[in-house]
Amino acid sequence: MAKYKIVVLPGDGIGPEVIKEALKVLGIIEENFNTINFEFIEYECGGQYWLKMNRKEEWPVEAYETCKNESDAILLGAIGWTDPATGKTVSYPDGKMVGLDILFGLRFGLDLYANIRPTKLYEGIQHKISGEFKQVWKPKNVDFVSIRENTEDLYADTHGYLKRNESIEVATDCRLITRKGSERVIKYAFEYCKRRNKGSPKDGKLRVTCVDKSNVTAGCKLFRKIYQEIAPKYPNIEQDYAFIDAFTQWIIRTPEWFDVCVIPNMFGDIATDLAAVLQGSLGMAASGNVGDTHGMFEPIHGSAPKHTGKNIINPIATISATQMMLEWLSIKNNNDSELNKASNLIEEAIGLVLKEGRVRTYDLGGNSSTSAVGDAICQKLKEISSS
Repeated sequence: MAKYKIVVLPGDGIGPEVIKEALKVLGIIEENFNTINFEFIEYECGGQYWLKMNRKEEWPVEAYETCKNESDAILLGAIGWTDPATGKTVSYPDGKMVGLDILFGLRFGLDLYANIRPTKLYEGIQHKISGEFKQVWKPKNVDFVSIRENTEDLYADTHGYLKRNESIEVATDCRLITRKGSERVIKYAFEYCKRRNKGSPKDGKLRVTCVDKSNVTAGCKLFRKIYQEIAPKYPNIEQDYAFIDAFTQWIIRTPEWFDVCVIPNMFGDIATDLAAVLQGSLGMAASGNVGDTHGMFEPIHGSAPKHTGKNIINPIATISATQMMLEWLSIKNNNDSELNKASNLIEEAIGLVLKEGRVRTYDLGGNSSTSAVGDAICQKLKEISSS
């Protein structure tokens, strides 16, 4: 029996609530697959932990080394907390949110250079458009993946201030895009497209869309140039281009055109949050941060302090993140068929529960609890695992 060490970082706010449901799902996988076993190593972390520890540490001192040297994968809930005493985000004196050192420390420290963000619409999901829940996009037309560069751009540590008499007069953020960073994420996108082997819902063609602002910025000119160097090495995958401003309206108007998109860091962060509208809500949007040796998986949504403890948050993004984690572990372990099967079953269980429509949280037009959704997916997973 293979044992996989998973570092669990529930984090702040609703993080522990959604992580709890994801761990329930992984428990069902263990019960139904004799070859899969998990060892969960859990650490408190984030703004709430920082306050609890009298502002001395964001997470235990050994946590990073465990993530780096012992884990097979990392599962993260959410980071960031609002202090009930002040109503303000828990931050350092310079304004940086407490917890970002964890998130960026793992992305940069473990070289998690590719951020994978699937955008898939399941049957039965209604969209809240203009204040009403209704069907806008057809599920068959929304199924693409964005590969976002994850270690450069405006998130690199190139920030600075110009002060005069202790007053900040100028703030700078230098956008850093390198050949190395661009090459590896663009190659990853083409390899991902080849492995995914789905193609565009519109015409079935394998397609990688390069999303940038190369008509204006130097960094994007380099990004597109490198894309054009790499693309010919994949003759079975169609080249495609979009400027980021046009892309934001094209994914809403004609999402069926897209298969895999590769995007620089900052643009990718914004565009994929917008793409979550196509899925129904941020509560449906999962992501994976992966490099050559490590992987961290999380929902896109934040810690939602105002909803903490109410048992109303959609756990599906986090459950989908566990599905992505198992898929990644399968690839990492020589395309392990059992891990791949387990990953597919989780996705199938989510789809069946949503299609039935009996259980859904407020963001999807229902009133079910977080735990009720998790229980329904676990029950469905049991049924299809034994069939």
